[in-house]
Amino acid sequence: MAQQKSVVSIPASGGEAGLNRYLSEIKKFPILSPEEEYMLAKSWREHGDTEAAAKLVNSHLRLVAKIAMGYRGYGLPVSDLISEGNVGLMQGVKKFEPERGFRLATYAMWWIRASIQEFILRAWSLVKMGTTANQKKLFFNLRRMKNQINAFDEGDLKPQDVTKIATDLGVSEDEVVSMNRRMAMGGDTSLNVSLKGDEGSESQWQDFLVDNGPLQDERIAEDQESRVRHDLLMDAMDSLNDRERHILMERRLTDEPKTLEELSQVYDVSRERIRQIEVRAFEKLQAALLRLAGEQRLLPAA
Repeated sequence: MAQQKSVVSIPASGGEAGLNRYLSEIKKFPILSPEEEYMLAKSWREHGDTEAAAKLVNSHLRLVAKIAMGYRGYGLPVSDLISEGNVGLMQGVKKFEPERGFRLATYAMWWIRASIQEFILRAWSLVKMGTTANQKKLFFNLRRMKNQINAFDEGDLKPQDVTKIATDLGVSEDEVVSMNRRMAMGGDTSLNVSLKGDEGSESQWQDFLVDNGPLQDERIAEDQESRVRHDLLMDAMDSLNDRERHILMERRLTDEPKTLEELSQVYDVSRERIRQIEVRAFEKLQAALLRLAGEQRLLPAA
């Protein structure tokens, strides 16, 4: 995006001191009000105002830093994680549609996380750690699951631990065992490492690698389907009024959902009334999604 020239960047060198200077610098940018954010986003989308886009990006750099800090456990420089997250933020700003009623932070955080996670997957292994949604979910949740069941020992997991993790994450037990072994190796390992076999025979680690992932065209199709689902959701949200949209977003589409009590205070109604609105909004959203999906199937191929 053209606005990169006006966006604060992390020093290429300087280590911890350089990162601290950057974190201090981005705190100087004010948090935008909903009205300011809307007008800047409109200016960027309708007139290509790069200065407005830069203000949108800079005002959300703290969000990127906060999300990036949550991925420190993967052994990669925080500055690199933040840099990748900033790329995702700029993509989010580029595609943000303020008329839909969402705040930029709500929309952009998905782009930020996706960019950081893809970077981690690339950095962790010459052979991708995971290509499917389930494999990625396993990679980014395995440590947390092991901590929850106190599985701190090096080496293979106990059979009962493998079963629990596989069940909770909806993946196969073989995938859990394989991912745990690969993560225990600490990321990249030379494909030419010699392995001793039976009767003194030698081979290399790469001789045992099998690519069980989908083909390139399958990955492209999966990405396209994901974009279609996202666009359908955005269009379906238009079927809700402002209150329904806000309550549904706060209850089901955020990382830290609001309680019924919190929303009841916002709208000065009972908790039961908030629950009813949430249920009705979800039903309307489902109906709109089904209708839009049906219409899309009827459209002629481009």
